[in-house]
Amino acid sequence: MNFYFAATEVLDRLETKKGSIKGLISTVNEKDRKRTSALVIQTLKYRPVLIDLIYQANLMKEERKKLTSLNLALVLVHDLLFSHGIQAGDGPIKQAILRHKTRLHSELQKVKIKRGVRSNEELAQIGDSRAALIPRYVRINTTLWTIQEAIQHFISKGFELADVFEVSSPSKQVFAKDEHISALLLFNSEVSFQDDDAYKAGKIILQDKASCFPAVVLDPPVSPSGAVIDATAAPGNKTSHLSALMQNAGTLFAFERDRKRFSTLKTMLSNAKCQNVEPVNADFLTVNPMDIKYSKVTHILLDPSCSGSGIINRLDYLVESEQEAESVQEERLHKLASFQLMMVKHAMKFPAVHRIVYSTCSVHAIEDEHVVRAALKTEEALSRHFTLAPQSQVLPQWKRRGCPNEMDDPGHAASLVRCLPGEDATNGFFVSCFVRKTSEQEHSAYQDRKRKIDKSDEVVEIIERPKKKKKKPRVKGS
Repeated sequence: MNFYFAATEVLDRLETKKGSIKGLISTVNEKDRKRTSALVIQTLKYRPVLIDLIYQANLMKEERKKLTSLNLALVLVHDLLFSHGIQAGDGPIKQAILRHKTRLHSELQKVKIKRGVRSNEELAQIGDSRAALIPRYVRINTTLWTIQEAIQHFISKGFELADVFEVSSPSKQVFAKDEHISALLLFNSEVSFQDDDAYKAGKIILQDKASCFPAVVLDPPVSPSGAVIDATAAPGNKTSHLSALMQNAGTLFAFERDRKRFSTLKTMLSNAKCQNVEPVNADFLTVNPMDIKYSKVTHILLDPSCSGSGIINRLDYLVESEQEAESVQEERLHKLASFQLMMVKHAMKFPAVHRIVYSTCSVHAIEDEHVVRAALKTEEALSRHFTLAPQSQVLPQWKRRGCPNEMDDPGHAASLVRCLPGEDATNGFFVSCFVRKTSEQEHSAYQDRKRKIDKSDEVVEIIERPKKKKKKPRVKGS
């Protein structure tokens, strides 16, 4: 019965907006995670029908002493009617459901006749059709193997590498390299990697393409003395990506305030062999920027809680009615935006920071452009000379940028990145990057020199900062 209690807790927390399905499922015991995820998703698909059946059968009223939670009743009735029965011992809660088995089946038949359907599957709510336009993205964990080794692994599994990936292709065996993220591969959306050895070993990370943008834009240092912060790290996809980009060098402080999500974070980082990460079970906003421990942090990644309005390949929206969503949306968005701005302002207070990436999985300007434009006018930004990084440093090849009419300076929109679900083969996403003016000039010079080095055939060490040439002493008589 513990399995059903875990699924009930996920549904309870979804209703109170304490996380997304993906985030909440990640807190479930690993051995039950896959099973719990399937039950939660299937229960959400049939939720309206299940609620109707439960009330028609007077289940909650007649068994109020045993069934104190509607969500518990939902998951149990789902398995009774739409699966292989309730998978639990004959305890009092299970018996409370079984006493109404005949009535529930009878009500189910009435619903099917009323709706003119023949199968149970036809009663399920269908998810967002745009989700079918998003490939299955697989990020190669370059900490454990190379991109070429990963490609050969999939070819050995029967997959075929193509130059161009077509989402509409009927073949499930074709895959391709992403054009924007070098360590990202694209597969058919129906391909599963949960049982793949590479996935179990942490060699591949299942991560949406847009979710890979923040770490790439942050461009963390590759140096033993490098210091970076991931302010909201769990479940760990972006953290492990940062660690890989840092080549496991330096120190990456990963903050997560929730105890369960913190446990999930540590598990993922261990599986991905992220040796340069220092997980911190604390709220980033409570950290003193002047603490000597964080005095050398130069890069901060902020991906705080948001509305999740850009995520289309999940079923969170099924826990609330459309009317309820509209009535609370505006107030909720403004509360989220206030919190998000607080995170940006706090990040700007760290003494050595010169690069901050702020991202959301939201499509609302209130959480995106409005937060950015407000941040640029704060005392923290003005006193420390923060501005937006130029487009050349923020995925310059990506065509969709910010909304000019949502910014005080329309020209700033070019520095922002947007992804639209159904149009960009990703979930909805937003990325911005704040830089300190003096540091931005140094970073630009460094990038120019780095590009010249990359073009050279000579083996050279990474240059962290341009060095001034010493003048040769003049010799008398010359």
